[in-house]
Amino acid sequence: METPKKTILIVDDDIDVLEQVTFMLKDSNFKLITAQSREEAEESLMTIKPDIAILDLMMEEMDAGFVLCHEIKKMYPGTPVIIHTAVTSATGISFPAASEEEKSWIGADAFLDKPIRPEQLNSHLKRLLGEKETSTH
Repeated sequence: METPKKTILIVDDDIDVLEQVTFMLKDSNFKLITAQSREEAEESLMTIKPDIAILDLMMEEMDAGFVLCHEIKKMYPGTPVIIHTAVTSATGISFPAASEEEKSWIGADAFLDKPIRPEQLNSHLKRLLGEKETSTH
């Protein structure tokens, strides 16, 4: 019997980034759900429970990714969240979230700088989902 596909929620207001991440994961054994705004993602969360979420930090509001991350963690505790952002390249500010206090405040399990590299995304997905093999080529 085949194992059910895990669901990844991918949220970004930039359609090019959504397409890029979807393309990276198209050959993987994941069910991909995409949303172009926090509001669209919140609607999806009413009917699906993702196994993991990949969120843009800045969408319709500067902190939309943080807000959505908190909502996911509240609705579905234990669901890993990866926040991807261009903030570091645009401002020089990074989000290492090294301490437990920072992690608990932010809520995200990992941060990735845009553009996301496939091997970097694959590594985080494997780690956060506890899997041995995740194909992203």
